[in-house]
Amino acid sequence: MENFLPGYKDPLFSILLIIVISLIISIATYGWGLYKQQKEQGNLLKFLDKFDSAECALDTADMPFEPHLLKPLTLLAKAFENSGEYHKSISIYLYLIKHISNDMGKSELMERLGNTYLHAGFLERARSLYVEILRKRPRNVKVLYELGVVYEMMHQYEKAKEVIEPLELLGEDTYNLKKFLELSQITSSKNISIAEKLKKLQKMLKQEPELYRQIISVLLQLDTHIAWKSIDMERIHDILDILWFLPNSQVDLDIITSNNALHTLYYAKGYLQKAPKEKSGIFTLDMLATARKGGLEEGELLFSYLCKKCKQSYPVSFKRCPNCMAINSVKVEEQIAKASPKTNYSLL
Repeated sequence: MENFLPGYKDPLFSILLIIVISLIISIATYGWGLYKQQKEQGNLLKFLDKFDSAECALDTADMPFEPHLLKPLTLLAKAFENSGEYHKSISIYLYLIKHISNDMGKSELMERLGNTYLHAGFLERARSLYVEILRKRPRNVKVLYELGVVYEMMHQYEKAKEVIEPLELLGEDTYNLKKFLELSQITSSKNISIAEKLKKLQKMLKQEPELYRQIISVLLQLDTHIAWKSIDMERIHDILDILWFLPNSQVDLDIITSNNALHTLYYAKGYLQKAPKEKSGIFTLDMLATARKGGLEEGELLFSYLCKKCKQSYPVSFKRCPNCMAINSVKVEEQIAKASPKTNYSLL
């Protein structure tokens, strides 16, 4: 050993040797990290190429990129998304993700792209993107929730339930979400008999008042008699639109004539000829009933649906808010309008 490393017992030599070895290890580690980063970047570009297609409406192939363009292009992409021009928004997000070098910036843009795919209805693309994001950042709560929404919209309820476990480990309260998914699974299942569905729904109705509107709606489709028996007379306003649009053949005369609010509703609707003796306490119904007593039968109710969380309003009801994806957040709002003239046109 002395022939090959003269002076190896010298303390200074030992220190120099340690320094050299440390430098070699540092250079090797840096090189490996750089290689991994370049490989990861290459894998990301290959991954994004799966989504880059002729469907995108903007030609960004020859667009030069400058860092100061990031913010205005991100705002433009969001504006396109808000106006429903999803393909343009997607094109901009793909362009930005491929050109920026900041990992946090890439991750945020990928989340926005996934959200755009979700709102545009490209569910498989959204799923793939969310899985890719979680592969790098598995503690991303927002993406976990949105992945669950994607599985729910694809009717893959077991996979949606699998997302709940990591959310609970991250301290999220998922009780309402679990019950919402349970109801959706019962409602859409083709392996459960109608009798079993009715039994499960009635039990859930007693335990989960937050799901009252959804459960009554399903019960009216499955068994009108059970549905009417399940209606909470103190919560008529929560299902006012459902009851208003109910066909005459599905109305239980014994129940509606014994309840003043329901009597007023179906008198205003024109199903009952005898006016109610007292007011219902629901302003719009009482106004329509009073007008009908006076001989004016041209009134009707128009409904809109407000999300109690994000305050967006929609012309049709929803289980999840189309904007913020909140559950159990719908608020029914009604207003009096003049009835549209009826025609004898038929599609048959």
